[in-house]
Amino acid sequence: MKAWRRKGDAILAGFEQQEAAVLRGLVGQLEDMLTARAEEAPQDELAELTGIRTGPAESPDDPVLSRLLPDFHRLDPDNPSREDLDSAAAMRSLHEPELLEKKVGVAKIVLDTLPRDGGSVKLTFEQADAWLGALNDVRLALGTALDVTEDMPDELPDDDPRAPHLGVYHWLTWVQETLIQALTG
Repeated sequence: MKAWRRKGDAILAGFEQQEAAVLRGLVGQLEDMLTARAEEAPQDELAELTGIRTGPAESPDDPVLSRLLPDFHRLDPDNPSREDLDSAAAMRSLHEPELLEKKVGVAKIVLDTLPRDGGSVKLTFEQADAWLGALNDVRLALGTALDVTEDMPDELPDDDPRAPHLGVYHWLTWVQETLIQALTG
């Protein structure tokens, strides 16, 4: 990959075909997961009349989705009250649809601006911000799936099934860091 750089009002980079395929695949999988979660939302006649969308009241069971869609209200882990549980459910129901829409939206921007066969990418500052959000989401999802921790070594033994995927995680980190540098430099 040719690192991100700023040229006037544009943010530019170049992706090899394989890099574009990997990134498009990860972003596409993430978009599919988030879209499926959005489709789980209960149908609410009042919401249809008022235009206020509601989402699921329960946290996702999937650890990746749970990481991407954290609780909006912290519960006392030792003794959650019924009031706290109700509040957490109401907050999730009200705010998750907007969060899902935003996350799916930034994923779509990456998929719309990254050529399928690789090549040059030219972004506006707004599109670059969307890329940052999508890259962050992909890194969170992959990091959760790989059980990445702060004390994890940069390389894993060859027999560790996570080893090849950890390289992708580190590459995504570099893509995100160079994009931040291009935006702030």
